[in-house]
Amino acid sequence: MSARPDQSRTAAPSATTSPVEIYCDGACSGNPGPGGYGAILRYNGHEKEIRGGEAHTTNNRMELTAAMEALRLLTRPCRITIVTDSQYLVKGMTEWIQGWQRRGWQNSKKEPVLNRDLWEELLKLSAHHDVSWQWIRGHAGHAENERCDSLARQAITEMRGAP
Repeated sequence: MSARPDQSRTAAPSATTSPVEIYCDGACSGNPGPGGYGAILRYNGHEKEIRGGEAHTTNNRMELTAAMEALRLLTRPCRITIVTDSQYLVKGMTEWIQGWQRRGWQNSKKEPVLNRDLWEELLKLSAHHDVSWQWIRGHAGHAENERCDSLARQAITEMRGAP
């Protein structure tokens, strides 16, 4: 299958259900610093929003966590489109990860891959699904992306104990 540069797929053995849309975003107040993630899952006219955070993390870790936590909610194999403003997440899952695995989780500079724990978990969580990864420009008026950013920032605020 050929894909546009901003959209690619990772396929699972069989995904027989209706398509699921996942929109996700991560945010950090300082990098590293307190971080949050937000995601929206849509399926057959239903929508679920999730958010969460960590006291000391990085923006990239929150981007990966948003996708992971959304995937954790799925209980059977699905066709999924994951939409994110993180090129790190899209390129990692569609372009870089096979090379990292071949090189024993080293990047092209022969350094350990950052966030390996999360990449391995994302691989495991997406293995049973037919996943299409799509990049969109962040903060460009995309309604779902803006909502996910708001959820991520809300998670940071809640974690800090602010109203």
